[in-house]
Amino acid sequence: MNDNLSPLHSLKTGQWFKLICGASFQDLPAIRSLSLIYTLAGANCIDVAAEPAVINAATEGINLGMEWAEIAQTKGYPRINKPWLMVSLNDGEDPHFRKAYFDETLCPADCLRPCESICPAQAIAASGIIEQQCYGCGRCLPVCPLNLIETRSHLITPQTILPLIKNKQIDAIEIHTQVGREEEFKKLWQQLSPGVKHLKLLAISCPDGEGLINYLQTLYEIISSLPCELIWQTDGRPMSGDIGKGTIHAAIRLGKKVLNADLPGWVQLAGGTNHHTVPKLQQLGLLPSIAGVAYGSYARSLISPFLETIEAQTLSSHITDDPELFWQAVETAYSLVSPLKERLEMDRVRRMRENKEKINF
Repeated sequence: MNDNLSPLHSLKTGQWFKLICGASFQDLPAIRSLSLIYTLAGANCIDVAAEPAVINAATEGINLGMEWAEIAQTKGYPRINKPWLMVSLNDGEDPHFRKAYFDETLCPADCLRPCESICPAQAIAASGIIEQQCYGCGRCLPVCPLNLIETRSHLITPQTILPLIKNKQIDAIEIHTQVGREEEFKKLWQQLSPGVKHLKLLAISCPDGEGLINYLQTLYEIISSLPCELIWQTDGRPMSGDIGKGTIHAAIRLGKKVLNADLPGWVQLAGGTNHHTVPKLQQLGLLPSIAGVAYGSYARSLISPFLETIEAQTLSSHITDDPELFWQAVETAYSLVSPLKERLEMDRVRRMRENKEKINF
């Protein structure tokens, strides 16, 4: 392993990039392709649902990406290192752990189906919700003219996670929590404790709320003596990065709030992140104080057209079956990853030049 390319190095230097496939997303061919493409693009961590089939699909994509790494270098892409694989769990109700549901037989024949057109995952069809593709964004809920759509949530338990850690199928976990759940978090953490020593990273994801900083300080007391790296994931506006530029403001505002609290660990943005995020962080002088950025719906939306095209053209779920389309997808993913990596490198070179000029002067 090249330490200068490792996920840990990227975390320490403010170049951490995480791909969020989604805690409820189960489209195995898409997860495999996304993991492959973003591995080649330089992602440091890939976050997926805590299900064996999903983990296997992501692992296959990551391993295939490492096999293609030398070919990528001949095409001008930088060297990469293997990303960490992360799964998420929750200590209570959370929008990331839900799916939409409705009884399609109740839909009027003349309905214009606004739910179908607004769904970013194309998870709504005449037969209802395509469960594997739905990741719980909830955008369909308010547009149904008859209010037929509801959500069903699920809880990921430590009993699901511990075997994955023990068998070294994952490198990291992320706990989704909310202000006021101290007791639920503590109980969950106690159940997870047998596997914590095997982790490389723990992330705690929490949206804003009254008393947030005090709550995070309480959580740190609960997990004290942590044997691995810690990330505070500031979930600004969950699952909204593909909506528009304005979604970045909530993520950055919350990131600054947690950063100013000076908690032990690293701060990483999520929730509403897109290609405007890194330039704005740079403009505000928040890199590398903010250790990195996680991208979910926006990162997936960039690659979805390529996956849809390959499936339509070749009836195949393997994007590598069309090399030209495949490398176009990698280039698109790289356009999202590279600003986080390259901007800091450019700043480092600029500072070196400025220091040299001062010395010469």
